[in-house]
Amino acid sequence: MSILKKSKLVAIEAKRPVRLDGMLGDPVWKDAQAYPLSLSLPRLKQGATVQERGTVKAVWSRQHLYIGVDFQDSDVVAEGASDGLHHYSLGDTAEVFLWPEEYTWYWELYATPAGRQTSFFFPGGGRLGLPSHFCQNFRFKVKTHVEGVLNDWRIPDKGWSAELAVPVKALTALGEAWGPGSRWRILVSRYNYSRCLTRKELTMYPALPVDDFHARDHYAQLIFGSHKS
Repeated sequence: MSILKKSKLVAIEAKRPVRLDGMLGDPVWKDAQAYPLSLSLPRLKQGATVQERGTVKAVWSRQHLYIGVDFQDSDVVAEGASDGLHHYSLGDTAEVFLWPEEYTWYWELYATPAGRQTSFFFPGGGRLGLPSHFCQNFRFKVKTHVEGVLNDWRIPDKGWSAELAVPVKALTALGEAWGPGSRWRILVSRYNYSRCLTRKELTMYPALPVDDFHARDHYAQLIFGSHKS
């Protein structure tokens, strides 16, 4: 068994709705573990290092899965003007892949520093790429904060952060279980475009053994942790 299959991402339980401000300002985030994003294992073996760091945290409730990301970014750019687009080709993007392990289907969610979102649903890996699945599947809440000036490469930026509130009702519409005892896998990845980089930077948690964000067997186990008092 690959050691990557043992990667975990622990989501702490929220006892009340999380207040979203784009800056992870709700007190519950302080108790959630921050996981650093990494380059893929092939890139690391080549001696590459992360140029602009990022972290991800997770919080869960019976109603929502909350994902919080915090990214260093010297040039924040998001040229996608509406929801439902392939934002990874239009600028800086945070991606969340969610897979209920007992089923073949999974979701790919995007959030951009401009507050845009996308949710794609794939019935299975063997259907990946078909046009019918690249349409907005459901809507979720996104709040973002940019420390700098969006879409102006002349002005140095410091970074951006985002919070996603994904409705459990949408994730369990086909009968999937949710909460402790259920089996979910997760990958959080990032597309980072910047004039300060020699090429766009792709980072992720967990680090994958291939440069393919759809390599689901290597996603982290989503652990439904209890609230810390």
